[in-house]
Amino acid sequence: MIFRRKQALPLRPSDLQLDADSGSRFLPWALAVMVFLAALALAGALALDGSIDDWRRGVSSRLTVQIADRPGEAMAPRIAKALEVLRSVPGVASAVPLERPAVEALLEPWLGREAMQADLPLPGLIDVTLDEQAPLSVEALQARLQAAVPGARIDDPKPWLDRLIQLGRMLQSLGFGIVLLVGLASAAMVIFATRAGLAARRDTIELLHLMGAEDGYIARQFQRHVGRQAWRGGVAGSLVAILVLIAIQLLAGRVGTGMLPGLALVWWHWLALAVLPGAAILLAMTTARLAVLGELRAML
Repeated sequence: MIFRRKQALPLRPSDLQLDADSGSRFLPWALAVMVFLAALALAGALALDGSIDDWRRGVSSRLTVQIADRPGEAMAPRIAKALEVLRSVPGVASAVPLERPAVEALLEPWLGREAMQADLPLPGLIDVTLDEQAPLSVEALQARLQAAVPGARIDDPKPWLDRLIQLGRMLQSLGFGIVLLVGLASAAMVIFATRAGLAARRDTIELLHLMGAEDGYIARQFQRHVGRQAWRGGVAGSLVAILVLIAIQLLAGRVGTGMLPGLALVWWHWLALAVLPGAAILLAMTTARLAVLGELRAML
């Protein structure tokens, strides 16, 4: 006697009773935590990208000339001589001396108000802006300044700026790596939950196969179920992450000392964070479908 596979029946989406699983209550919470962590890591990596560009634009074309205070020598003529030398050098776009109140404002966060009121001998500072189109040898400029104004010294930020940018790029790569690891961990959780659901319904699935159910139909039930769980967890985790990021941005703005980098997120950064729940849902649904189809092939 020959048995033929029956025509696929119009089965209901509730055939497998997936919402009755106790694991259904665990998966949204786990995915919410994963999306929350991924959003924070992604925001940090994106904010670092903007900060690195700001560091490069704001510091790479600047020099600071420091003229040490010398007993018995007036500071004003020495600053004027240094300005004369600086403004005569090709490659220097501008040279602006800082008044004593500005120097005190720069040193007060480090030395305290009481030290500033003690009439300390302060160095003379000159803010130098370089012409990016004209090359300039900092060593040669240092030699000319030192010959004209003994005690003058150039503070070049480029060496430590290069190290700072290198550190920023490394942290940025770490942030993107964390997002990738969180995605892999989320996929592993979905696979575990899907396999557990399949194992608990093995008899039902075999019965549905005898009734004519195709593998794709069973996979779609798991796919829709996991998609709903991922939607709940993904949206919740993303909303909490956005609220935390807004709070951090407000607190960083209130500090206002310049000692801490701000969380500089532009509009497309926020758009990327808003897309993150959709990416998590798509990842979970795709992972669930592939896991179910793979397990069903192994059953046959």
